[in-house]
Amino acid sequence: MSSALHPALQTRPRYRAFTPRDLDGLLDRVSLPPAERLALRAVSAVLPFRTNSYVVDELIDWSAVPDDPVFRLTFPQSGMLPAHDLRRMADLLAQDAAAAEVRHAAHEIRMRLNPHPSGQLDANVPVHEGRRLTGLQHKYSETVLIFPRQGQTCHAYCTYCFRWPQFVGESELRIATDDIAATSAYLRAHPEVTSTLITGGDPLVMSTEVLRRYVEPLLAIDTVRSVRIGTKALAFWPYRFLTDRDADDLLRLFEKVVASGRHLALMAHFTHPRELRPPVVREAMRRVRDTGAVIRCQGPLVAGINDSAEAWAELWEETTALGAVPYYQFVERDTGPQGYFGVPLARGHAIFRDAYARVSGLARTVRGPVMSAMPGKVCVDGIAEVAGEKVFVLHLIQARDPELVDRPFFAAYDEGATWFTDLKPAFGAERFLPGLEVG
Repeated sequence: MSSALHPALQTRPRYRAFTPRDLDGLLDRVSLPPAERLALRAVSAVLPFRTNSYVVDELIDWSAVPDDPVFRLTFPQSGMLPAHDLRRMADLLAQDAAAAEVRHAAHEIRMRLNPHPSGQLDANVPVHEGRRLTGLQHKYSETVLIFPRQGQTCHAYCTYCFRWPQFVGESELRIATDDIAATSAYLRAHPEVTSTLITGGDPLVMSTEVLRRYVEPLLAIDTVRSVRIGTKALAFWPYRFLTDRDADDLLRLFEKVVASGRHLALMAHFTHPRELRPPVVREAMRRVRDTGAVIRCQGPLVAGINDSAEAWAELWEETTALGAVPYYQFVERDTGPQGYFGVPLARGHAIFRDAYARVSGLARTVRGPVMSAMPGKVCVDGIAEVAGEKVFVLHLIQARDPELVDRPFFAAYDEGATWFTDLKPAFGAERFLPGLEVG
């Protein structure tokens, strides 16, 4: 059994979620002009909004709103929609339009926001015995992502989340499965798969009993050597590991995975160093680590939230001090409100390099800036002058085609480029590498 909970943290707070119907009441805490409040409501009618009492009371500095980074991380911002779409939704809400009309307009806008980038609904969906397994993703040969149906929500939603289509109530946009037998059959038929990632949403919104149904079958498959769980719970609801009614059961499940001889990694999503400061987070991380699980920390570089070297250096140093492993700094993906939250690659690399130079070697396990693009995970290694041309130096950390992994290539320098598809091969070439096409 994992180590006991510190007595000072044994009170059991009640989880309380806030959704768009609560938005106006939450905004009563600050003075925002009526037009701005209407704009935020308009955004929440298109893109998902959900937060909770812990985030609202413990993480947000309401005296600094609207510039507070955790407020921007969890509350809608008017710039998240194109101006004409924002006006359209705001007008509908101001006119008290019929709910069906609001839903129709929201759907039209969502479909223009590239809801499933990088082949998620076509190139990534595996097929087993002639059947598409739409709740799985198999992009890289050795890794399968599993989206448990009961875990396709979160304790709170990040405004920039590239998984936003999971949360808007449109079933055709949702990736999810509850067919555990089919998942197991697929993994047994593909022994090249050595790693599974249970993701969402957030699998840790599920009870331990339900999570167990997805985890334990993996332990019966010899070729699965590592189990990953993607979660924001450490940041947005650390009580999941402390005082929730089945918190101890969850830790026992973690211990069971480790005892099976497999690597268990909690892929923790931290975006800003403030998420690490409450004592409950540190205690939750200690309890997870005491099970033998490894906490690996990742998050995207996001304009207006963490786009400074100071923020990233503090984040990496603090997670390292708490026994976690800095893993990836991602580039904001080409979906949803990327136009508002995206940071140009050139600036992003400068931030990464500056932060990287400030931390100790133990924290330099982090890799970035990384784009999870159609071909794979493209890392921006630097900016250089080669053969008289200014270029981005890049390589693929992971790829659909394993032959492309770790092979350096060059893109023409573009100060405004924010995504892989904005780049062009350097030196007038037609492609980056053989097998790695433009776009």
